[in-house]
Amino acid sequence: MEQHALRRLKMKMALLLPLSFVVLGLFLGLSAGTIWFWQGWLFCAVLFVPLLFVMSYFLKASPEFLERRMKYAEKEKEQRWIIAVTNVFFLVGLVLPGLDYRYGWSSVPVWMILAADVVVLIGYALIFLTFKENAFAGRTVEIFEGQRVIETGPYAVVRHPMYAGIIPMFLGMPIALGSFVAIIPLIPVCGLIILRTLNEEAVLRRDLPGYAAYCTKVRYRLIPSVW
Repeated sequence: MEQHALRRLKMKMALLLPLSFVVLGLFLGLSAGTIWFWQGWLFCAVLFVPLLFVMSYFLKASPEFLERRMKYAEKEKEQRWIIAVTNVFFLVGLVLPGLDYRYGWSSVPVWMILAADVVVLIGYALIFLTFKENAFAGRTVEIFEGQRVIETGPYAVVRHPMYAGIIPMFLGMPIALGSFVAIIPLIPVCGLIILRTLNEEAVLRRDLPGYAAYCTKVRYRLIPSVW
């Protein structure tokens, strides 16, 4: 990557990371009716502190990967509607914990909140390992120039390790935010991730040479010995 483009990417990351932290924290605080919604701030730290190290790593190791992750324009029609519906459920899942805190719908023990934060971190660690192994893991479903089938690391266990990491993150999020009620809108998100997985596989089988053979070698998509 050219130095000018690299500097521009670093500036974008330097602005995006703290801004996202503050916006998410305030969003959770507004729904809770107080900035002292400690579960929300802890969850933000669990998300963004590791993200700081991940971004720093890829800015050095593979800035092109970060640039690909910044692309949001999805080309596949089916993926666009899946993402749109997912965003609606996810937004509801972010609003409910604050309302739950405000009105006292749930009583989640502190140990369970902390355990859920650990689950979120484990899911994020799996996503990082996926990104580290596969520099072509873009945000959109498309084939990039020079892309090849990855069969090592977590890809030797399941075909979609990134989604395998995202699901526990999503399921752990409501508990980490101190809400049992917020689990309800996050369950459909898991179903939508499965739909996204199936559609992505169809695209990869169609457009990525060697992917069909890889599917016969690694049988499971998300959960070893299950699916």
